[in-house]
Amino acid sequence: MSTSDTYKKNNVEIKHDFLVLFMLYTWTEVRTTSDPRKHSWPKSRGSYCHFVLYKENKDTMDAINVLSKFLRVKPNIFSYMGTKDKRAITVQAIAVLKITAQRLAHLNKCLMNFKLGNFTYQKYPLKLGELQGNHFTVILRNITGTDEQVEQAMTSLRDIGFINYYGMQRFGTTAVPTYQVGRAILQSNWEEMIDLILKPRPGAEKGYLVQCREEWAKTKNPEAALRKLPVKRCVEGQLLRGLSRYGLKNIVTAFGIIPRNNRLMYIHSYQSYVWNNMVSKRIEEYGLKVVPGDLVLKGATATVVGENEVNDYSIHDVVMPLPGFDVIYPKHKLAAAYEEMLAKDKLDIKNMRHRVRDYSLAGAYRKILIRPRDVSWEVVAYDDPKIPLVGTDLEKLEGKPLPVFNKDGKYRALRMEFSLPPSTYATMAIREVLKMDTSIKNQTQLNTVWLR
Repeated sequence: MSTSDTYKKNNVEIKHDFLVLFMLYTWTEVRTTSDPRKHSWPKSRGSYCHFVLYKENKDTMDAINVLSKFLRVKPNIFSYMGTKDKRAITVQAIAVLKITAQRLAHLNKCLMNFKLGNFTYQKYPLKLGELQGNHFTVILRNITGTDEQVEQAMTSLRDIGFINYYGMQRFGTTAVPTYQVGRAILQSNWEEMIDLILKPRPGAEKGYLVQCREEWAKTKNPEAALRKLPVKRCVEGQLLRGLSRYGLKNIVTAFGIIPRNNRLMYIHSYQSYVWNNMVSKRIEEYGLKVVPGDLVLKGATATVVGENEVNDYSIHDVVMPLPGFDVIYPKHKLAAAYEEMLAKDKLDIKNMRHRVRDYSLAGAYRKILIRPRDVSWEVVAYDDPKIPLVGTDLEKLEGKPLPVFNKDGKYRALRMEFSLPPSTYATMAIREVLKMDTSIKNQTQLNTVWLR
C-alpha cells in the first residue's frame, strides 16, 4: 500500500507524492556568530524546516524516533498532520523546529528505507487537522473473482462507499488494545493505566521489551525496568523515565513526559471504540436509511433530522458523535445506547470533562458512510509473485522501470487507487471490496511478506 498526504496552505491544495519529492539536497549552513563552531538561526528565516518524508515499513512515530535519534534531538520538536501506518510505503509532510535542511538532507546518506526532501523554512509547525486527506495505491494479489465481480465490487465502492469504521490499527496491534489504556485515563485510574502499558504481554512483544516488562511486573521499580530497555525512546521507556523522575505518587506528571499526541492517542482510541460499537448498533437498528432523530451537519453544527426532513438527506449525510462534552446525541434509541455503554465503563456521558484538561473530551462528529474520491482500478496478470506490480514514488523519481511481467500470467491482481478524507481507513475500504475479516487476529495469520 502506498499513501501520500494532501493538505491545504493558503487555500491551495498540495499533494505530496513523487511529483514534488526530493527537490533540494544541497544547502549552505549559515554562521553569523563570532564563534565559527556555533550555528545561529537567522532572524529572517522561519523557525520550522518543513520537508517531505518517504519511508518504507515504518509508522510515523517509529520514523520520528529514528530521525530524532540520528539528529540527537527530542521527538517532540517534530510535528505532522497525521500518522501513517507501518505496513505501507508512505509519503508525508513533516516539520521540525530549528534543524537545518543541510542536517536533514545528510540523513539520506545514512538511513535505509528513508528519504527526505522538499525542504522549506516556514514560520509555523504542522498541526493535526490541517490534513485534507490521503491518496492510496493498493495492490491485491492472487485474486480469484471474475472480472464481473471485480467490476461490481469496485463500482459499489465508488458509488455507495463503505461503513466508516475506525480501522484496527487505531486500537494497536498488541495484546492490550489502546482503547483500554484510554478508558483507564478517563476513569483517572492511573495505576491501571501504568499496568496496562507496562505489564508483560506473552507472545506478542518485541524481544527488547520482554525483559523490561518482566522486571516491572516483578519489582515495580522504574529504574530497574529502564535498565532492561535498550531502546528508551518508545512509550514504555518514556513512561519509565517519568516514573523514575517523579515517582509513583506523581503518575499524572510522570505520564506527562510522553508527547501530548501520543497520550491523546489513547483516549481518542477509546472514543473510536465507542463510535464503532454505536455505528454497528445504528445500522443494525435502522439499516442504511435516514430516520427521524439522526444527526446531520449544517456547517460545523449538528442538527437533528425531523419527521418531515427525512427525504431531504441521504445516508451519506448522517453523522454519529464521538462522545464528549460538546456534542449532541441522536434523538432515537442510540442515545440510550451511548449512555449505557459509557456507564458500563464507569463514565458519565453528561460529564466528559476531566480534572486534567488535556484529557477532557470535547467530542466530534463522523460520517457513517464514506465514498472515496478519484477511484480507479485495473486487473493485471503476472507470473512471479515476488515482483512489484507498481513503482514506488522513489523508483519513479529515479527513473527505474517496472520489471516486465507476463500479461497472460497465471495470477491476477487488482490494482486500485482512491483518495480518502483524514481519519478514514483504507483497510475499511479494502474490507468492503474483499468482504473479508480485517481483525488483528485474522491479519496476523496472513502472509506478511512485504510486497507492493
